[in-house]
Parts: sequence; C-alpha cells; structure tokens
Amino acid sequence: MRRSSSVIACSTVLATALTASCTAAAGPDGTAGAEVPAGYLAVADKTLKGRGPLTVQVDYDSAEAGGLDPQLAGSARSWSLGSLVYEPLVTVGTGFEIEPLLAESWTQPAPTTYVFALRDGAAFSNGRAVTPDDVVGSLERLADSDAPYGAQLGPLKSVRATGPAEVTVELEKPYGAFLSALSNTPAAVLPMKEIEDGSLDIEKEMLGTGPFVVGEHKQDRYWTFTPNPEYRFADQVGISELRVEIVPQESTRLAAVRSGNAGLAFFNNVDSMDQLAGTANARVVNQQYSDFYYLIQNSQNPDSPLADQKVRFALNSALDRQQIADNALGGQSRPTGVAPSVLPGGCDPAALPGAQAGPEGAGAAIEAAGAEGTTLRLAVYTSEPALAQIAQVVQQQYAAAGIEVKIEKFDDATYLDRVFGENPDFDMAIGWFAGYADASMVSRWWNPSVAGFSSAFLTNDTQLNELIDTATAQAPGDGRDAALREVCERVDSNAEMLPLVTRPGVVGYRTDKVSPTLHAREGYGNLLRNITAYKIPGAE
Repeated sequence: MRRSSSVIACSTVLATALTASCTAAAGPDGTAGAEVPAGYLAVADKTLKGRGPLTVQVDYDSAEAGGLDPQLAGSARSWSLGSLVYEPLVTVGTGFEIEPLLAESWTQPAPTTYVFALRDGAAFSNGRAVTPDDVVGSLERLADSDAPYGAQLGPLKSVRATGPAEVTVELEKPYGAFLSALSNTPAAVLPMKEIEDGSLDIEKEMLGTGPFVVGEHKQDRYWTFTPNPEYRFADQVGISELRVEIVPQESTRLAAVRSGNAGLAFFNNVDSMDQLAGTANARVVNQQYSDFYYLIQNSQNPDSPLADQKVRFALNSALDRQQIADNALGGQSRPTGVAPSVLPGGCDPAALPGAQAGPEGAGAAIEAAGAEGTTLRLAVYTSEPALAQIAQVVQQQYAAAGIEVKIEKFDDATYLDRVFGENPDFDMAIGWFAGYADASMVSRWWNPSVAGFSSAFLTNDTQLNELIDTATAQAPGDGRDAALREVCERVDSNAEMLPLVTRPGVVGYRTDKVSPTLHAREGYGNLLRNITAYKIPGAE
C-alpha cells in the first residue's frame, strides 16, 4: 500500500528544469533570484556556514515485520530513514545515472561481471573500517533472504572478495538494472562482523556508515538523529540534530510549516501546494516520483465480466489518464505505463493500445460482450486521500462506457485482506507501486511467480514473462527501450493490472529554517536524499 517493493510496495517547475540549463528559485530568505541547475528543485546555499537543528515531519513511521533491518524494509519511509544511517555501494543522480557511494569506482569486464573498488576511509559508526567481507556478506544475506527487495537484485550467482578493497559480483545472466538495484537502502552495506558475532541485533539497533546515528526512537511519534563522528565527510554535515516527527494528519503538518515548528514536511495531497501559497518564508515543490498508481481489474473470478479480456480492454480504453492526472491530482502527475514515464526509457502511455483505441468504442465493446449495466466494486484505502479522488474519476469514465462502479473505502488492514489476502474479495482496486530508479525494475511485479502477491488476481502470462525477462536482461539503450515497449503493450492489452498516473511527492519547507537540495525527480521516494548538503540559515 505504502511504497513497497512488492505490494503497495510541480509539473511546471519540472518541465522548466528538464528543458533549460537553470531556473530561478527561492533563495534562503524566500525571495526569488537564486539559480537552480537542471534536474533540481532546490540547491542548498553554500554560503551558509555552521550547524543547526532541523525538524522534519512525515506522514508515517517505519513499521516493518523485520524491525529496523534495512534489508527487510518495504516502505518509502523505511528507505528514507534507513538512508540516514546506512549506505549502499552506489547511489543515483538527478537523471538516475549511477554515482559512487561506498564503491569509489567499478568496472564491468563482462556483461555478467561487476568489479567494485571500495572507498578508502569508510567506517561504521563504531569506528570499524568497512571491509570487502561486509559487502560480500550483505549482498549474500539479501539474496538469501525472503525480503521483497531481494528479487530486485536479479540473478545473483556469486559475490567474492577479490582484493583488500575489491569485491567482484557475478550474475547468472545479464541484468541491466543491477546497479540501480544496488542504489537503494535495502542493498546497503551492513556491519556483518557484528551481526554474525551477535554483538548487534540489527532488528533493534542501527549501525552503519552513513551521516547520522540514532539518538532516540518512539514508534509512531518521532526519531532523533545526531551526526556520525566516524562519517568520512562529517565536517560537511550542516545539521546538528535532526528530529523526524511522525504526524499522520496532513492539516497538522501544514500548520507546522506555516508556524515554523517544522522546517520541512512531506505531503500526500497536491492541494497542499495551494494551501501553503502566500505563507511567508514557505516554499512548496512537487518532486516527480517514478512511483505510480495502478488499477487492478480482477480477472481470476470466473463469474465476473472482468474474466473476459475484451471487457477489461474496453474498460482500459475508456480510461483518460490525463483527465485522472488533471482532475484527481491537480495536474501535478503524468500518465504512465509499466516502465515509468519519468524514467529514462519509460513507455509513452499515449502510444499504448488502450489509448490508441480511445473511449469512443468502449461502450459498444462492453455491450457486445453482454456486460453493459454491470456493477463493479472498486476498493481503495483511506490513509491516502488521492486514491478516492482517482476512484471518482474512474467511476465517471466507466459510467460513460456503461459500467456502474461502487467505490468501497477501507482502512489499510481491511484493504490488504480484501485485495492481497488468501481469499481476495474485490472486483477492482487502486494502489501504488514504487517505480524505482530503472525503467525495467517494476515490471517484475507483473510476473506472479516472481511477485507472489499478485497470483490471486493476475494471469501467469508466459509470453509476458518472457518479454519481461528479455527487457530486464538488456543494458539501458535503444534495444531495451524497444523491449520495454513490448512489455508495456502486452500489459496494456491484458488490462489486468493497469498503470494509471505517477504519484506526486509534495515537499514544503521554510526558507528561514532550511536551505535544502532537492532533486526534481526521485526514484525511491527518499525525501531525505542529499540531506548532508542541507544548510541551516542562522546556524553558527
């Protein structure tokens, strides 16, 4: 439901940022005039010196079955919070290009071989230097686990220490998204010596190489973090204490930004952009996430008209995704296919079969199939208001095609049971997936044998599975783009689990409290990415 590896696992500003070399943005005092490079929504003011405190408010806490173990993390918030303490070998830049992190460099001598040179000076917060054994053990542990993110590592064959600061990874077969998969928190390098000798319970304690250490955590209330003195760039961290408060109510987070009680906050509702407009010293931006909302049309109930592919496809052609983006999400979203449209190599949703067919013939096709006048139940969960807003637009569009939609709103637990439980009880449902940082990664969830969670409502389409395997085996480029288009077209024609529109990520912040660095696009929902670059106005 919330951003998960398996299950739920400002457009104008972005458009300008992607087409121009730089844009005008708010400076530290909230006035216009600072230059922001392409690919960013904000860049921290490097003239600000000193360290100061920062309070951030988010909508929900990390609440994983595996506790604080980053490898078992399945939600955006867990990934963000974990990134304060843990680091993977690589990270991603503004255009989703792979950049060094704990690995200083790497080579790929063969399509299935990656050789990583580890960064000198990297140490865990207990002072112990990172070794190749930590890297080997971490990747092997993730690959051998039942963690949902483990599937994203791809066909791992072996991981070996091949030098005093070198690790070599062999894959069973080529996997183009491998480096992107390594760039997220679940693939972080863990302190394997301490885990294996029992001196660290990683489900209850956090010990990493990142910029912060945990001070205190009160579940569903707050976290406090202080700078990690062993962090190799500790002198560059501008935050003296980071407090992350868990505030489920959107209105309360809005009030905190208005009053200055929070320096930065995340919002689910795009209306927050209007509600913060005019607030002194406040700025609000929309990060374009690769995450996207999807619509499940349950094909596995033989008594439902949705068991008929012709009916499902006719309903798909009745969808106007741009209207969903405009009416439900205030124009702060964009239509997408399986390969997220905000990522390099993403599919063009306007070129897919459903969009090409258009809504004009949807009603006739539904009538010909004998499904006209059918009532279908559409499930949403209430913790994210956008789902109900999207459902209302879908309801109107399907009504025009002769299908009545009854929207059913559930709390998170009930929704999970209805849609992903042992005995699914729904006709249609709306949720969202993480889009990740590589256009091929999320396509794996359309193969039920890989995803697991979708087998109760999704056909195990061997042709689609082969297309997914072909696409994911290729390195980014024209060939893979063409393969991904075939995946998108097959998913669109099957019309069982349909990508709709991207999920906005609205960030509000006080320019008198923080000068942040924010990417225009984000693949892992990491609100706190680049936090080591943040500067605090007035800090000494």
